Amino acid sequence: MTPRIGYLAMLCNDATELARFYRTQFGMDELDRSVTGDVSLTDGSFNLTLFRRRPELREPHMDLGLHHLGIAVDDVNAIVARYKAHYPRGTVVAEAGDLQHGEVRIFDPECNPVSLSQRNFGLPGPAQSRTPHIAHIALNALNTESILEFYQTMFGFRELFAAHKHRTEAGYRNKHVGDGFTNVAIQAFYNDDEGHEARFGVAHFGFLVQNSSVTAEEVVRAGAIVKPRPAIRTQSEARMRDPEGNGCDLSQRGWEVDTGKWARAAAS
Repeated sequence: MTPRIGYLAMLCNDATELARFYRTQFGMDELDRSVTGDVSLTDGSFNLTLFRRRPELREPHMDLGLHHLGIAVDDVNAIVARYKAHYPRGTVVAEAGDLQHGEVRIFDPECNPVSLSQRNFGLPGPAQSRTPHIAHIALNALNTESILEFYQTMFGFRELFAAHKHRTEAGYRNKHVGDGFTNVAIQAFYNDDEGHEARFGVAHFGFLVQNSSVTAEEVVRAGAIVKPRPAIRTQSEARMRDPEGNGCDLSQRGWEVDTGKWARAAAS
């Protein structure tokens, strides 16, 4: 298995209600729910786990909202060995390996958690291509070059240029990588671009949808807030705030996910 992003975690006030929103509005299926109130959903290729925020989680930061991502790999031990070689002072933590977690957690150079799973985060079979599905994650970093290097060195993600070739002005520090399925924007935290949100770590994610205008109308009726994206943001049309305020882009244009490859909505 070529390493690919297959997991995204949120800390929530009410994981049950937020799970209902994503099931109803984006057709996600429920994988599992724990006795402690956590819910794992899937779009066929991602495990989206909603944790009920509580002290027992013992996370380095306990802010509500998008928390960390996870990578599905062939061999966790091989990735850990590579991590220790490149980041000898890095931290490695065992995880539960259940449907809410990977088997091991490492940390990027800015101390953001990254879960690793060789069980594909409990997803049955190969990734399914369906619409809607998660195809974008945005990270905010103090040093975009170091985070880019982390994802290239640890997982072999490819740097992307096509969708942002118009951004040639001096001082543009954002980086863009792909694993073949998901577009990852590595944005400068201190950034004056129109539409930028200064949230450290995982800033927002994005769903590929058939029709962003129709989806926007539907999610607003379900309690979300939606605003159009600035013209400079060429890969999504709208930014949704779900009922707990998490940022999620809606795109019918699609995202660049690899060299010469885009995630596009299936034809109607």
